[in-house]
Amino acid sequence: MYLIVGLGNPEPEYSDTRHNIGFDVINKFAKKNDIELNKTKYKGLYGTGVIKNEKVVLLKPQTYMNLSGQSVIEFKKFYKLETDKIILVYDDIDLEIGKIRIRKKGTAGTHNGMKSVVENLQSENFARVRIGVGSPEYKNDLINFLLAKISVEDKNSLTKSIDIAAEAIFDIIENGAEFAMNKYN
Repeated sequence: MYLIVGLGNPEPEYSDTRHNIGFDVINKFAKKNDIELNKTKYKGLYGTGVIKNEKVVLLKPQTYMNLSGQSVIEFKKFYKLETDKIILVYDDIDLEIGKIRIRKKGTAGTHNGMKSVVENLQSENFARVRIGVGSPEYKNDLINFLLAKISVEDKNSLTKSIDIAAEAIFDIIENGAEFAMNKYN
């Protein structure tokens, strides 16, 4: 069983922003695999399905980005999961726009949503799919950059990345993180 978590912010005004790429990937993955995200529990919107004979839970925490770990830990406890059965998907300002980077484990880096997840899980031993969203010209403009609507030009690059990230999650489930790293990094 896998818990696949996309990080983002729950309110409509945050849709189509760089910071909600994790939600976009979960939506794409759910659509491709006929999984409805229509249940709520533990501060999260979620749906369940089966991929390659593996039960999967797709989760979009509804806590706001910086508290995402609160929802993730509750789902982990409820399903009695090991952390290596969790896959996190989120935006990364340290990657060029459209780039995808998969890791089996690692630090939270500068991402506050990831910091919350690592803190709540008390572990860094879970797979992550990072999608590059580029970075602002001026570092002190980071919040506006992440929460602003995405330009048409950038949206085209990110739409392709969302599709590829959804495929990468499928590969992690079917063939493992190492295989996905070699294929997509």
